[in-house]
Amino acid sequence: MDFSKLNFGVDGDSITAGEQWSYHVYKELGMASHHNVAVGSSVWYKRTISCPSGSVTTQDYTAPDFAGISDGWEETEDINELQKRANNCAVVHTQRFIEEVKSGKYPVPDIFAFAMGTNDALDCLGDPEKALEGKSLENNENIDLFTEAGAARWCIQRIMEEFPLCRVFVLTPLQTATPEHNRKVEKTIEVLRKIAGGMSAQVIDCFHNSGICEKFEVIGGAGKYLRDGLHPDVPGQTLEGRYAAKEIRNNMF
Repeated sequence: MDFSKLNFGVDGDSITAGEQWSYHVYKELGMASHHNVAVGSSVWYKRTISCPSGSVTTQDYTAPDFAGISDGWEETEDINELQKRANNCAVVHTQRFIEEVKSGKYPVPDIFAFAMGTNDALDCLGDPEKALEGKSLENNENIDLFTEAGAARWCIQRIMEEFPLCRVFVLTPLQTATPEHNRKVEKTIEVLRKIAGGMSAQVIDCFHNSGICEKFEVIGGAGKYLRDGLHPDVPGQTLEGRYAAKEIRNNMF
C-alpha cells in the first residue's frame, strides 16, 4: 500500500498531543498529512465539574458559546477554566476534528487513531454491552456519553459515519511506572477492547506489546522510556510510534 497518499487523523491525551508517537507513525509510513487534535489531561467522556462558584458540563464544539478546551489539571475555582476542562474529552475532540475537515482546513482521513484512557476514572467506565446496543447514535438511550464505553462507541461511530472509507484504530494506554495505575488502566482496556471489537475497529495493544514496561520505569522520575513515570521521552515516543506504525502497516488490507 502507498501510504504517501494517505491522510492520518489522531486524537488522544498528553501522551499523543503535538508531535509524539503519532508524528513518528506519520514520518515512518511517509503519510501525506498528520491532523492531531489530542489535548493533555483529556478523557473519553463528557463531565460535569463542580466547585463553590458553580458547576459546568461539557459543551458541544459547535455550541454558540463554546468556551474552548484546556489541558489544565491543577486545582482551581475559576469557572471559565473549569468549563474548558470539562470540554476536554474525546467527544468534543471528535466534533472538532470533523468540523475542521468539513471546513476544508484539513483533508479527509484515510486512517484515524484514538489513543485515550489513561486519565479515565474507574467509576466512569460504563457498560460496554449496553453501549453497543442499537444501530443508530441518534436517540439511542443506551449510549451514555458520560461514560467511557458510551463515549468510545459514539466517537468511533461518528468517524466511521462521517468518513466511510477511513480505517479506525484504537491504541490502548501504555504501562506506567505505577502498578496501581496500571491495574486501573487494565480495566479501561477491557472496556475499550469490547467497544472497538463491537465496532470492528483494530486495537493496537501498546500496554502489552510496545516495549514500555513498568519494571524499568521510575515513579515520578526518569526511567528507561518514561521521563516522569507516565509520559514517554523522545526514545519512548519513537518506540511507541514504530510499534503503532508496524501494526497499522500490517492491518491496512
